Amino acid sequence: MKNYIQTGDNLTLPAPYDVDSGDGALVGSIFGVAAGDAATGEDVDLVTRGVFELPKTSALAISVGDKLYWDNTAKLVNKTSTDNTLIGVAVSAAVNPSATVNVRLNGSF
Repeated sequence: MKNYIQTGDNLTLPAPYDVDSGDGALVGSIFGVAAGDAATGEDVDLVTRGVFELPKTSALAISVGDKLYWDNTAKLVNKTSTDNTLIGVAVSAAVNPSATVNVRLNGSF
């Protein structure tokens, strides 16, 4: 197909803020996990598909299959859709309190 560009599983985009490898990052409505370190405005490879352990709101209990959202202010996974961006679903349970949850990124925007 002559108009095919790439799979889109990894996208090289300007970092919206300083990120370290493994950090979640939101560029507009595109969410991904940084494959390397980058300062604000530098190109960073964001992985948009797969399962990642991401930081979450500690006092939040999460069940397998819950829709998960990115709180771009706190840089944490949350279950609240208000002012947050849908990033995927939980593939592990997480109790209150706990620091992380395994998230299958939805790869769509």
